[in-house]
Amino acid sequence: MQIKARTQVAIIGAGPTGVELAVALTQADIPFLLFDAGQIGQTIAWWPKHTRFFSTSERIAIPGLPLTVFDQQHPTNDDYLAYLRGVVQQFGIQVHAYEPVLDVKHLSDGDFMLITETKGIRQYYQAAFVVLATGGMAEPRLLNIPGEDLPHVSHYLNDPHDYFQQELLVVGGRNSAVEYALRCWRAGAKVTLSYHKPELPKSSIKPALLQDIETVVREGKLRFLPGTVPIEITMQEVLLAATDELGNPVVDEIKHLPFDFVLMCTGYQADMTLFSQLGVDLSGTEQSPCFDPETMESNVSGVFVLGTAAGGTQSKFMHFIETSHAHVPKIVAAMQQRLSGSSGVIR
Repeated sequence: MQIKARTQVAIIGAGPTGVELAVALTQADIPFLLFDAGQIGQTIAWWPKHTRFFSTSERIAIPGLPLTVFDQQHPTNDDYLAYLRGVVQQFGIQVHAYEPVLDVKHLSDGDFMLITETKGIRQYYQAAFVVLATGGMAEPRLLNIPGEDLPHVSHYLNDPHDYFQQELLVVGGRNSAVEYALRCWRAGAKVTLSYHKPELPKSSIKPALLQDIETVVREGKLRFLPGTVPIEITMQEVLLAATDELGNPVVDEIKHLPFDFVLMCTGYQADMTLFSQLGVDLSGTEQSPCFDPETMESNVSGVFVLGTAAGGTQSKFMHFIETSHAHVPKIVAAMQQRLSGSSGVIR
């Protein structure tokens, strides 16, 4: 086994906060490597084109590096990805894109060994510190029903144009589901929205979206089926069951409705595999990691948590891009303090 590179800090995840930490470490002259299983901002790249952030530009910009939007509106995902690319180029950050970290191991001297894979080749890296910035949306949250993996079923909206003049079932009731249902309807799709509760969670939906969906439903332009949940999907139809007061299906009340496509907006979940491999304590069904809020260091010495990964799979979102800026100086300060007490050179 040959070590490809040694560094002080290994950042796993090149999303907004991973890039922000890379900038801060560059400015602090602390060597690092930045890894991602995909491209920078990979999760944001999943969004359909021209999707606007709910946050304003100054709240999601890296402190000291303004994000300017030409129309002074909330930035789109395209705006933000271009911004991230510019930041990476400006600071000369070399991203190990499309190089997933498969495993992280403790070494006897206290450092960490990262095992990655790129183009089928295993690579080995050594680092004094590991920062887990893997986000909270690594994969879709599945309903685990028959037919959920059929080719006309998707958990991501690519382009509303795909559903023009098609019968589309959108499953979900929060911001993404409501926004995607409206966008597809405006692109000419025949949209039905299914939500498992008796009414939409109004407190969880942005006011403008809520007013919009209520108006469109009231005018009969978009069909809303509250208190329903899919229990099976076939190539021709979806079996929608009525639900009880808790949102659980009532199997003796089922409708068979024909749809051309199904868009599952049932949320996403974090991948906490690396946390578990490193021995980070995870709590609750959300698998939220244990960490010191003053330093962002986990219960495992030398392992730090950054960004939305701090919440695991968030059912009630507490960590966003704009709330995660505070994590970065805490991590840098903790590392600087640790390094000042040593030679500053990786063993």
